[in-house]
Amino acid sequence: MEQLKKITKVLVFLFISGLTLSCSDSDDMDPVAMNEMMNANTIIFDGSFVSDGHPTSGTVEVIMETNELLFKNFKTDKGPNLDVVLATSLDYTDYITISDLQGIEGNYSYDLPTNTNLTKYKYVVIWCVDFSVSFGHAELKMP
Repeated sequence: MEQLKKITKVLVFLFISGLTLSCSDSDDMDPVAMNEMMNANTIIFDGSFVSDGHPTSGTVEVIMETNELLFKNFKTDKGPNLDVVLATSLDYTDYITISDLQGIEGNYSYDLPTNTNLTKYKYVVIWCVDFSVSFGHAELKMP
């Protein structure tokens, strides 16, 4: 049911955006506003990192148009063999690995596998493979 609500929300947004663009006269629209609208990304899920085994902070967004995870103001401790994973729950028994962690402080982008079910895999986890411990996680929710 929640998946249906999310899809409906995205479709309504795209429909209204299409009507607005098709009904407007591009000569009358402010070029800066038009550029911002065309470059806008639709955030379909977002969350904030919380610490688990190590201090971890920042935010994560899932961008519909590019099918990617965006880490913003991310920070965690240095560790051996850290991965970004999506998990179904915080017991970390059902998860998929997205990528090696690109860095411990900054803004990063990760491509999501095609057709990833984010209503099932709703936790983004910084996972230490060598010690089987979560450094931190963020729960993905609809904004």
